[in-house]
Amino acid sequence: MTEPRAAGRAPANPIGVLRRLLSGVDAWLVGGSVRDGLLGRPTIDSDVAVAGDTEASARALARRMGAPAFPLSEAFGAWRVIARDRSWQVDFAPLGGATIESDLAKRDFTINAIAEPLAGGELVDPFGGRIDLEARRLRMVSAEAFTADPLRTLRLPRLAAELELEVDLATAQSARSCAPALADVAAERIFAELKRIVSSVRAVRGLELMLELGVTHAVLPELADLQRVKQSAYHHLDVYDHTMATLAETIALERSGSGSGSGEDLLGEYARGARAVLAEPLADELTRGQALRFGALFHDLAKPQTRTLSAEGRVLFIGHDVAGAELAREVLGRLRASERLRAHVAALTQQHLRLGFLVHETPLTRRAVYRYLRACEPVEVDVTMLSIADRLATRGARSEQAIASHLELARELLGEALRWRAGRPAPILRGDELARQLGIRPGPELGFLLGELEEAAFAGEVSTPDEAVALARELVGRLGGGGGG
Repeated sequence: MTEPRAAGRAPANPIGVLRRLLSGVDAWLVGGSVRDGLLGRPTIDSDVAVAGDTEASARALARRMGAPAFPLSEAFGAWRVIARDRSWQVDFAPLGGATIESDLAKRDFTINAIAEPLAGGELVDPFGGRIDLEARRLRMVSAEAFTADPLRTLRLPRLAAELELEVDLATAQSARSCAPALADVAAERIFAELKRIVSSVRAVRGLELMLELGVTHAVLPELADLQRVKQSAYHHLDVYDHTMATLAETIALERSGSGSGSGEDLLGEYARGARAVLAEPLADELTRGQALRFGALFHDLAKPQTRTLSAEGRVLFIGHDVAGAELAREVLGRLRASERLRAHVAALTQQHLRLGFLVHETPLTRRAVYRYLRACEPVEVDVTMLSIADRLATRGARSEQAIASHLELARELLGEALRWRAGRPAPILRGDELARQLGIRPGPELGFLLGELEEAAFAGEVSTPDEAVALARELVGRLGGGGGG
């Protein structure tokens, strides 16, 4: 355990190094890294079960790889070594029992209960995990799997979505009976699994499975409440199914730029720029595109509480955008999401109707475009994408023409949003210069005037400092301010 740290560049393969370092120690690769290796999937996370000193094993690897090592759990003796560039990590845990077989018996699913001896030799597979992998089946190790850790009821739909597995019937029944116990699981653990479900290629399937197992009722009751909430004739689905359809369209736009029913790129010349924005990191280990999926999931969350009927009997959801923004913040706060993610998803929810309202005002004036961008900033690109997905998922009465009109305007505003995000036009006049010219003090009036000048400049109505000052004097005169200069 005293192999010195190598000079120069650290080796890239920590497992190869581990095999040499732990040659005299009973240790096994276990869990997801073994499973993913059998599936031919790349992985950067490895778990090692050690029949010995986990700290010594972790520190030995850390020295050899030039990476930090730290305890994950003092109570259970788990340690982690992680590359400085985060390209890999290895977790060490004490053997959970007298033998590797007894350790594997405590794991969640058979496909995760396979061990590979670091010293070499046959895989240890006492529960038929390899056969289940070949059958694309997700099966619990034992009837106690979910009672031992209720979070596994959420991990089940996550693995099913990520790995495209079908759930064994007895496993589904056991998970369903234990799902209510998720209420006692730490929110941070729940959010970690939920993020992976929503971020997966088969996110909709994962969420559907959550609902079938009763998991949604335990962790996202607001989403479950969208079931059977009927909408107006312009919708062909209830609110829950519409939400799932919106999420599916969002994923299609994020991944290929084309939504359902179209082999063409709906985003036109702006597809590459839009997808580049969505690929940017945002918060909580999510990209903007993955955060947009949460926006799709939460955009109609307040419809049940705002549903009313007009005098003519038409279904209305007045104010569900504003109420939904507050509810999205509340739900993400409960899940211990960061403030940045809460604000981002709340903004998506609050602004998701704005583009649709503008369809009836086309062709838009430059001032109308400016007001859209200012209102939606900093999610002007993201929410334009959300509005497209929302519209594509709404196929009730007269939908085809409505979709065509919406897409035409959305493409126009997407181009504007990309240009706006790349760099807003510099102000023609600084605030202190305008205050001096008009003889007014900094305050709300000056802020209002600067906003009006920025809008006028965007619209091409003023282009020089003199024109800006003249317009500002005119505005002051209208307001009765009587500013001098």
